[in-house]
Amino acid sequence: MPREWVKKRKREHYYREAKKAKYRSRAAFKLLQAVKRYQFMKLGDVVVDLGAAPGGWTQASRKIVGVKGFVLGVDLKQIRPFNSSNVKTFIGDIREREVAQQIRGFLPCPADVVISDVAQNVSGVWELDHARQIDLATHSLRIATLVLRPRGSFFVKTFHGGMLDDFMKKAKQHFAHIRRVKPKASRAKSSESYVLGTKFE
Repeated sequence: MPREWVKKRKREHYYREAKKAKYRSRAAFKLLQAVKRYQFMKLGDVVVDLGAAPGGWTQASRKIVGVKGFVLGVDLKQIRPFNSSNVKTFIGDIREREVAQQIRGFLPCPADVVISDVAQNVSGVWELDHARQIDLATHSLRIATLVLRPRGSFFVKTFHGGMLDDFMKKAKQHFAHIRRVKPKASRAKSSESYVLGTKFE
């Protein structure tokens, strides 16, 4: 890994802020900023975090929902345990159909919010990376439709590209309101954005 890249990353504002706040990743600020603006997660909510490792979004969700809420993190990788009794994690592949049933088994009730920052390693071939990301977003959407309560919310990472509009149309079949979101903590040069669906039907 180039030394200059490491230095630049350490200087980067949200990286430093994440270290200061003891978040496991700078991505926590993307979720916090989106929730602050659109108010789709609140105190006491039950949250499912897909692609949760290393746990930054799980931490941010726990901060928002408080002690009366519940957060479940799911990832292919082992997630370092949290000290909160209302945060659980397990290893699971969102592409496997049985994962939704496993998620329901962990939840105290249907979820209020499903969030997904899941992503594969970038290949550098744009069409391939875009297609892979939309595929993961589609699997996340499927899980959301199976575990959300009526009027629940869904927040998922996507990449810009030709398949995004079709994905948003699919999401629109399940949510009353769909919008694209670009948090300030998302790097300006990055092609990532997020799709927010609210009022699950």
